[in-house]
Amino acid sequence: MTLSRKEVQDSPSEREKPSPYADLLQELTSLREELIALEKASDVLLKEVPARHRASAANLIHYLGLRRRDARPLQKKLAAAGLSSMGRAESHVLSNLDAIITLLQRSQGENASQAIPSIETAAAGYALLETNTNDLLGKSPAQRRVRILVTLPGSAADDYALIRDMLLQGMDCARINCAHDNPAVWDRLTRQIKRARRETGRSCRILMDLGGPKLRTGEIALAPSVLKWQPRRDAYGNVTEPARIWLHPEGDTAGRPALAWPAVPVKDGWLAQAAVHDRIEFNDARGALRRLELVERLGSGFCAESTQTAYVKPGLKLYLLRRSTSSSPRPIGYAGEIGALLQVADTIRLYRGDSLVVTRDPVPGQSARFDSEGHLQHPAHIACSLPEIFPSVRSGERILFDDGRIGGVIRDVGTDEIRVEITEARDAGEKLLADKGINLPDSQLDLDGLTSLDVEHLEFVVRNADMVGLSFVRRPDDILLLQEHLKRLGARKLGIVIKIETRTAFEQLPELIFALLHSPVAGIMIARGDLAVECGYERLAELQEEILWLAEAAHLPVIWATQVLEGMAKTGKPSRAEVTDAAAGVRAECVMLNKGPHIIETIRMLDNILHRMQAHQWKKRSLLRQLHW
Repeated sequence: MTLSRKEVQDSPSEREKPSPYADLLQELTSLREELIALEKASDVLLKEVPARHRASAANLIHYLGLRRRDARPLQKKLAAAGLSSMGRAESHVLSNLDAIITLLQRSQGENASQAIPSIETAAAGYALLETNTNDLLGKSPAQRRVRILVTLPGSAADDYALIRDMLLQGMDCARINCAHDNPAVWDRLTRQIKRARRETGRSCRILMDLGGPKLRTGEIALAPSVLKWQPRRDAYGNVTEPARIWLHPEGDTAGRPALAWPAVPVKDGWLAQAAVHDRIEFNDARGALRRLELVERLGSGFCAESTQTAYVKPGLKLYLLRRSTSSSPRPIGYAGEIGALLQVADTIRLYRGDSLVVTRDPVPGQSARFDSEGHLQHPAHIACSLPEIFPSVRSGERILFDDGRIGGVIRDVGTDEIRVEITEARDAGEKLLADKGINLPDSQLDLDGLTSLDVEHLEFVVRNADMVGLSFVRRPDDILLLQEHLKRLGARKLGIVIKIETRTAFEQLPELIFALLHSPVAGIMIARGDLAVECGYERLAELQEEILWLAEAAHLPVIWATQVLEGMAKTGKPSRAEVTDAAAGVRAECVMLNKGPHIIETIRMLDNILHRMQAHQWKKRSLLRQLHW
């Protein structure tokens, strides 16, 4: 017997067949219940967050709950059903999830447990982010959403025209690094910024970065006082241009030539008896006979020329010879003596396999010392700026110098010394200089978030800046300590920017953000330089994405920093990779430029890039602007 169409439609087996979306609805409902349970379990944490940021803290909890599982299988199912895959839900996790659940309930013919969240509800997260961004960085300029932050050089303290031009070309915020210069310079910088704001009518917030517990290399001993000059020669060794030297009375540098000629001081007014066309003879530091011809009077001394390579040191005797029209040059006057030469720091060059000793005591560093047969007598050594690290480091942990250019492994830790084996350096070796950063990515350092100098500088910051940057933050207590000091100084509402630049900070990012939400005005800087060194360059792209996601979930603005258009700022010409990197900065709320001789052109270029990109990208979302074909 054949069944009619109606009988088939009403067949019990057909009526009982589950909808293909039933399992998906159940999975999403369970996920929602899990997120709500997580929020309730965090009730104590949420109550500690001020009401202003409590909704943001709750959304961050929802986002962390969503991301503590691999959501990719669920995303595939949602995409196959033509629904939101929650790939852009950072700022409104629960409302995005509720909208999908409600649509699925209605597709099943069920009475939806709640109405589909309105566009306004979903946009509330975006509005919170915009409000927090405006509070920290000021309102965005008319032509673009993303602000431009520029690090000011100390020289700008006496260069009003430079700061005015920066504002006119697109600088929205100015950064003063308290690790450099001093309050007198910072005072002149802030005065110049405020004057430029008045005269241009443009807004410009001031960020002052505290130096923080920055670990750096110590001073290096001075090299022996030896000065070298040499003429230019062609491929066959023939002199094509003599070396030019400036001889001057010791202590008198009036009229020093702008060109980088070697300057040789001469003692006791000896040059007063000399004249143009005289010759000077001497035995150089190696005992070789050398000659100089005085060719021109220049300032307080003479320009001399030499066709010989020479090495000179203090105390060498000089003999003056003068030629008459009918005879060979003959000695005149009395012997002179070379005075004190300018000393420079010695060079510590390190190769793979070398040993380096990091000392607790601030003794000047020195390169390795060898005996006459080339046997090592003493390895190279250098001090570090924070001897407090000694109890925290362990054998086998990595240590990196100068933005990771030099890498090593700690082999032994003593009371006063850390012995390091150099494992990463170019084949030709690397120079280790004073005041270069040291990173210890594997060590659990017990350092205070604020140094005594930071606390001292904070009094200036609260009087003159709109926001303070907390450098090398590692734990929530660092942020809470800064908040306590701001409260003590009556500046609780001053904006705080935490700089994520250590591996420890990244690993504790959620805890840091919850502490940061105790501040009325706050933001996050991705300090990509030290972060890349500590976590590995190959991970940087991944890490900056995750920081962007968590900051958006907490509705906090992000500053995209370190080496943006650096080649452009330094040389006037960017690389293609730099332009692409700068364009990716449109996903943050602010992009930071560092100082450089071509900073005005760099600001102009970044302004143009960000203006163009905002029609294509908003945070993670690609915008479908009309194309040209």
